Amino acid sequence: MDEVLGLFNIRFKKVSGESGKCGGNVWALQASVQLTRCLSSRPSVKRYVRKGVPLEHRARVWMALSGAQAQMDQNPGYYHRLLQGERNPRLEDAIRTDLNRTFPDNVKFRKTTDPCLQKTLYNVLLAYGHHNQGVGYCQGMNFIAGYLILITNNEEESFWLLDALVGRILPDYYSPAMLGLKTDQEVLGELVRAKLPAVGALMERLGVLWTLVVSRWFICLFVDVLPVETVLRIWDCLFNEGSKIIFRVALTLIKQHQEFILEATSIPDICDKFKQITKGSFVMECHTFMQKIFSEPGSLSMATVAKLRESCRARLLAQGQCIT
Repeated sequence: MDEVLGLFNIRFKKVSGESGKCGGNVWALQASVQLTRCLSSRPSVKRYVRKGVPLEHRARVWMALSGAQAQMDQNPGYYHRLLQGERNPRLEDAIRTDLNRTFPDNVKFRKTTDPCLQKTLYNVLLAYGHHNQGVGYCQGMNFIAGYLILITNNEEESFWLLDALVGRILPDYYSPAMLGLKTDQEVLGELVRAKLPAVGALMERLGVLWTLVVSRWFICLFVDVLPVETVLRIWDCLFNEGSKIIFRVALTLIKQHQEFILEATSIPDICDKFKQITKGSFVMECHTFMQKIFSEPGSLSMATVAKLRESCRARLLAQGQCIT
């Protein structure tokens, strides 16, 4: 059987006895280094990730693709040392404030549940706050960490995946000035003006700031915005292909509902329409939706994103957006 196909075919349990190769079902391999090499060295892995990683393998794949597994292996005991470090009452209070607001409808996060995942969530966020003191804790990180905990069922793995997202894939999204987040919202605006000029013109005519309509999409990575399975499919690709996936999702949502959005006549109206386009059958059908995000927006390379980020960031800095 093809080695790459073996990555996603859960029916096969046989493990290759030849050390260092990726034969058989790679999911059964215990060596995380082998898994990382298998995923990173196969060009067709992208195609299989885009089709969706099986839920039972998602944690291992995310760890491998994001580099989180390598970081965890290179830093044994680091997570637990962070939890035993010097106390930071301000950080602790900020995290506790948001615990009850994190997935209140999910029974696993309710205080009455035993065990309650609020303690796990608190630990992950506290450790990350100590690890990345330039970020500390920012609202929105609680939802991301909560999703990671539900998928991995492992505190330490959730911490390292959070580090991959906040520290590498989405730099400066959650820093006090949120310059990375503001920059990417402006980048989306530039992409819309180029690819969907009618919507771009409407936004300018009504004087609508992009942060009004898409800030939650970006800061929560579509958690509690799109259906769970759709979000997980997006995250599969986010860990593998990087932050350009966020723009692909946003552009697809806007393009698919362009005529509906163009009916808006006021700022409140357009804000309401942007909320409505994240609901309905289009986003529920996750397989079709994921196919659309790689076809509807057209070409979108990381080089293009990087160039737009550079110009948008410079403009924001000139406007004093680096000040908290």
